[in-house]
Amino acid sequence: MKVETAEELASLIDHTNVRADATVADIEKLCREAIEYGFRCAVVTPTNVRLASELLRDSDVMVCSVIGFPAGVNTPAVKAFEASEAVDNGAEEVDMVMNIGAMKSGLKELVYEDISGVVDAAGVPVKVILETAYLTDEEKVEACLISKDAGAAFVKTSTAYGGLSGATVEDVKLMRETVGDEMGVKAAGGIRDAETALAMIEAGADRIGTSTGVQIMEGWR
Repeated sequence: MKVETAEELASLIDHTNVRADATVADIEKLCREAIEYGFRCAVVTPTNVRLASELLRDSDVMVCSVIGFPAGVNTPAVKAFEASEAVDNGAEEVDMVMNIGAMKSGLKELVYEDISGVVDAAGVPVKVILETAYLTDEEKVEACLISKDAGAAFVKTSTAYGGLSGATVEDVKLMRETVGDEMGVKAAGGIRDAETALAMIEAGADRIGTSTGVQIMEGWR
């Protein structure tokens, strides 16, 4: 994918504030910026979905909620309920954290159940956060394939929480090669400038997750 205009770049950005200490004023600011710059989504924690939905009601910006965030260790039933509630509150997409321990243990059926439960409960596009820093290349490939089989719309690199490394060009390329053109690939974690965002897009990402969307756009301009 080649990005030629500021509008095209903005349309690929999920503008994000999932901090534990995010205030109402912070979410209001996030949503104002999302409207001003034309970002694809405003990504917030479940407790802020209703507020973001109200603030963005008359705009083209979607609301996205994180599920099982940031560790992914909730049971499938809990994640499914959390996703359903988020959608009821106005979420139009959800980014769920995969059960990383199950993936590392080779419990593929549990990983599938974890993802498919959210897909079924949400009824909106689901992005599966693999947390690639924990995974071998073989596990990344397997996680992508399971996500695809479970009906997810995207695979996503990282939360970048807890000091973990975020997106890399190599991981984005591997994920794109694995899922082909049938799924989206979201690069997130450590993307703080236009140069890095464009490198991820060139590698195969068709969505960028970042808390510095404004900085990226100003850098582009």
